[in-house]
Amino acid sequence: MGSQGEGGHPSEGWGAGRRGHPGTGPSGGGQLRMRLPEHADQGPTFLLECDSSVLGALQKHLVLHKIRRKVLVEPCPELHVWAVLPGIPEEASGAEPLPKHQGTTILTRDPRTTHMGWRLLTQDESPALVPRGRLADVWDYHRHRYQQGVPEGVHDLPPGVALPLESNLAFMNGISFTKGCYVGQELTARTHHMGVIRKRLFPVQLLGSFPVGSITPGTTVLTESGQAAGKYRAGQGNVGLALLYLEKIKGPLHIRTTGSGRVALVTSVPDWWPTVTK
Repeated sequence: MGSQGEGGHPSEGWGAGRRGHPGTGPSGGGQLRMRLPEHADQGPTFLLECDSSVLGALQKHLVLHKIRRKVLVEPCPELHVWAVLPGIPEEASGAEPLPKHQGTTILTRDPRTTHMGWRLLTQDESPALVPRGRLADVWDYHRHRYQQGVPEGVHDLPPGVALPLESNLAFMNGISFTKGCYVGQELTARTHHMGVIRKRLFPVQLLGSFPVGSITPGTTVLTESGQAAGKYRAGQGNVGLALLYLEKIKGPLHIRTTGSGRVALVTSVPDWWPTVTK
């Protein structure tokens, strides 16, 4: 049974790779603990993972909206976030690589898609928690999720710019249409039920060679005739995400580098997306 640690090098068994923790920069993950006491001496606790670069801002935002409830919102710097990825897709729906709760360790399936395996929360900085696991680089993890079309963090989902449905959050258990109240809920629900979504965030691959850093976020993606097909959002190396018009993705696409070079761009539709969108 092969595996990859954060999408990294194959190994025997399951792989584990550290995604990051507060202080590692935008690609790291932060943890917030929220306690909602039902009784004077005890209450339920929720853990929320977020981009570490906005950890403080999110904490302030949650505190601002707690109204009169006695809710404690605090960071959890003692917890480290790991991604545990299977080597082949079939393993993702199989047995878990280790018990869900093992001491202070928490293992939970990544709610976005089975292709992203599990999230492992622990105070231990060693990947030895996963039997036969092998540590890989954090950038291998990001490359894997870009190939799967999974956005993450403020670079892929810039605040005030990224819209929930265009970002495919409905595919990743990121939106509830039966409960809750949030800013933009009416527009999001109406668009979802009408089924009119003209743009989506697609995984893309850049073909050919180009200088590192020559393709910047927000660069326009063009059709063969020079029409705008969307915008490049973010990426790593030759893989990334682009917000594209659905009617433009089937034809040849390209993007211009900062040095006016032309790079071909190929889009793909993840196999874990609902069939109706393909």
